[in-house]
This record gives sequence, C-alpha cells and structure tokens, in this order.
Amino acid sequence: MQKQPHFAICVRNTGVPASLELRKVYRLVADAAAAAEGLVRVVDESDEDYLYPDNFFVPIEVPKAAVRAFSKRSA
Repeated sequence: MQKQPHFAICVRNTGVPASLELRKVYRLVADAAAAAEGLVRVVDESDEDYLYPDNFFVPIEVPKAAVRAFSKRSA
C-alpha cells in the first residue's frame, strides 16, 4: 500500500523569496534526519527537493481527488 503524499502551504519565505511563494501548496518528501534538525524537504517546480525550516510551512490535508493534481509535474 503506497502512502499518500504530504503537502503544506508556504507561510513564510524570509531570506528565500525567489525560491518559495507565499500561500503556495508544496509537496513534501519524508526525511527523518531533516525533521530532527527542524527542516522539511520540499519539492519545487523543477521537481527537485530542497530543505527549508519547518516553520516556513503549515501541513495540510489534500482531498484524495486532488492529490493527483498536486503531485503531477506540469507539462
């Protein structure tokens, strides 16, 4: 059984406004080592993941019907 992707809304982008858009939904990648350091791994538009402070994001639940739309890369 595949685990449902996790998502979060960006609520702060201090120091990285060119990298993170406020109020935008981002896909998160599980990373226990990063979480232990107060960081979260976020996937951006280039489908690359980067570490940011976890207080930059608020986790959200995405309805099952919308998970696919948030998980796909733009064509």
